[in-house]
Amino acid sequence: MAETISKQVEAIALPVLVELGLELVEVQYRREQSGWVLRLIIDKQEGVSLDDCTAASREIGQLLDIEDFIDQAYNLEVSSPGLDRPLKSMADFQRFVGRMAKIKTDEPIGGERVFVGRIQQTSGDTIILEIGGTELRIPFEQVSKARLEVEF
Repeated sequence: MAETISKQVEAIALPVLVELGLELVEVQYRREQSGWVLRLIIDKQEGVSLDDCTAASREIGQLLDIEDFIDQAYNLEVSSPGLDRPLKSMADFQRFVGRMAKIKTDEPIGGERVFVGRIQQTSGDTIILEIGGTELRIPFEQVSKARLEVEF
């Protein structure tokens, strides 16, 4: 159910966000302590402002009210991805070349499934990560989860 609702919300939200010059990073629909939460994580090249979140929330909220396909009461939250932004596509990896990332893979590569290193580049469907002076090539289809790492 939650996955189906997330996909329906994504279909409604994408055109609105494109019109506002924003990208959709992630849709989460889940039960939390306070009740059901529909969370849209948005971003743009120069970073997301409070005004961006407000505009997206207003526009998407109105469309969701019109479509009315979510049976439970829920809270709509629209926010930025934060410093540890998820990396969901090859375009994300390309955009953040030079940044530190944590990547988890479906299958072990060299006996490991979790890697933290600097994104050197992308090549086709491969992410090239620099870990301690060594390059590691990770096929994108092997990535189960990835996020930027906060650097201090």
